[in-house]
Amino acid sequence: MATDVHGTVTDTEQGRQVTHTGLAGSAVRVGGLVRSFGGRAVIDGLDLSLQPGEFVALLGRSGCGKSTLLKVLAGLDQEIDGEVLVPRCKAVAFQAPRLMPWKRVWRNVLLGLPGRPERDVAVRALEEVGLAHRADAWPKTLSGGEAQRASLARALVREPDLLLLDEPFGALDALTRIKAQRLVADLWQERGCAVLLVTHDVEEALLLADRALVMEDGRIAYETTVDLPRPRTLSDPRFGALRARLLDRLGVEEGGGEEGVGGTEGAVGGRGSGDVGGESEDVRSRTAEGSPAAA
Repeated sequence: MATDVHGTVTDTEQGRQVTHTGLAGSAVRVGGLVRSFGGRAVIDGLDLSLQPGEFVALLGRSGCGKSTLLKVLAGLDQEIDGEVLVPRCKAVAFQAPRLMPWKRVWRNVLLGLPGRPERDVAVRALEEVGLAHRADAWPKTLSGGEAQRASLARALVREPDLLLLDEPFGALDALTRIKAQRLVADLWQERGCAVLLVTHDVEEALLLADRALVMEDGRIAYETTVDLPRPRTLSDPRFGALRARLLDRLGVEEGGGEEGVGGTEGAVGGRGSGDVGGESEDVRSRTAEGSPAAA
């Protein structure tokens, strides 16, 4: 697997150094990552690894650096110290679909691809997300769910080895969110790529992921393997125990709530179906509106 290292220069004046070693079978490897804003380290010595084909959910309170980490992995933020190794072929989908309003849907799907890919390439990706019939539509005519599916098609057309999802369902209504999550589960099964999902929703994490991580103070402070058979349901006592453990780690009492940490009702299938939800996060570093959703 090809590797891509962000910030692979030694800057003696700035005191930054990023080293380069092989991925050695991992889909992602991060070591000693630091990202600061205004002298404050939002990510502070973070270590992380993902295996090929693994679905990992990243939880944490608002402002803890989850979305900043995802942008670093996507190559959208390179003002870092440390080691970041990811597949060269990667894609990211944000909560906002970020479709160019002056381009038809199929042209949005191809945005950023090298060369001059044909329309059929976009249509095939749109077929995967059930949106081929809207290929010639203008973005402003799409529903929220359709726009998010177009964003996923734009990510999938790149055939990524790593798919990064930054709360892409948080702005959708409950029923549309359920359908979108089922779609992601289906695509994960079919594609077999590694997935990192940033979310506030504990139940979403447990219903979809192989492993759930909690980020605190700029580091991965806790992780648990979600060793539950698929399909998973909220009624499983083992699910409830994992949920309680994660909520406790996040400082949320059972039956209560806290800003930036959510839950959702429903049940999810295994690799192939899911009823889950999410909630948005205030992101410290942002790319310009309308920028391509893949690196």
